[in-house]
Amino acid sequence: MSNYGIAIHGGAGTILKSTMTPEKEAAYTQALADAIYAGEAVLKNGGAALDAVELAIVSLENNPLFNAGKGAVFTHTGKHEMDACIMNGKDLSAGAVAGVSNIKNPISLSRAVMEKSDHVFLAGLGALDFAKKVNAKFEDDEYFFVQMRYEQLQMALKSDSMILDHTEDTFEKGEKKFGTVGAVAIDIHGNLAGGTSTGGMTNKNYGRVGDTPMVGAGTYANNNTCAISCTGHGEFFIRSVVAYDISCLMEYKGLSLKEACDIVVMDKLVKIGGEGGLIAIDKFGNIELPFNSEGMYRAKKTFGSDVFIGIYK
Repeated sequence: MSNYGIAIHGGAGTILKSTMTPEKEAAYTQALADAIYAGEAVLKNGGAALDAVELAIVSLENNPLFNAGKGAVFTHTGKHEMDACIMNGKDLSAGAVAGVSNIKNPISLSRAVMEKSDHVFLAGLGALDFAKKVNAKFEDDEYFFVQMRYEQLQMALKSDSMILDHTEDTFEKGEKKFGTVGAVAIDIHGNLAGGTSTGGMTNKNYGRVGDTPMVGAGTYANNNTCAISCTGHGEFFIRSVVAYDISCLMEYKGLSLKEACDIVVMDKLVKIGGEGGLIAIDKFGNIELPFNSEGMYRAKKTFGSDVFIGIYK
């Protein structure tokens, strides 16, 4: 393997050109470009897929346009509870955190769990105690306060509903689609990695955890098959074990990445009402970006090719 590849997403859902201002579209396009190039710079220099995935996601977490890190949505109690997961396809090592607050980059904390603890998954106060031990970067509440997110919470509280960032007719024109962020990559050594990070759902109940930090549901990587990062209505992705299902279809049925993705995203998920999408890369560097919603913020770049950035169907 002398080539490399990387793909990222910034959420899927009801993303329509008719409701997007040119300024907003340009901002998203630039943010996706910044993230993909941050990850590609690592791969271009012979670096590890794991590093590329982490850096690409950090770029998205630091951008308030996306529901992760700085742009994380508010919970019912007006707090932020973030989830993240990263996985190394080389040896199936993984790290994940759930329900963490005031952590600048949950994806980096997930990697610390993977590399500096005996565990895979840490949640809540235990994860925060661990974060202090490894000197993770903390930020105060003001850092995470984004006016648009606060307004989303007020609307959700009025209607007494949990709101997916990407649900139609929820917010003002052009302000109704955000979501989980993620990245998958293969490096020149043939190693795969995947990661995902999210702020969850606006007005979510205290302690709600979606598919993002769950190995096999929202995130998975295995050098024998593929690396996956999911985005959408997490409850359905958990029940369908989406990320691992795609790997299984490839490993046990001999399906191609595209065939496996189509079955899971366009058939299995649709049958149970699961809206969303995912990014996937296989051991040959093939990339798929399937989604069954109106749109998905996405980008991909492979060795020697131009960058692709997409938003709508």
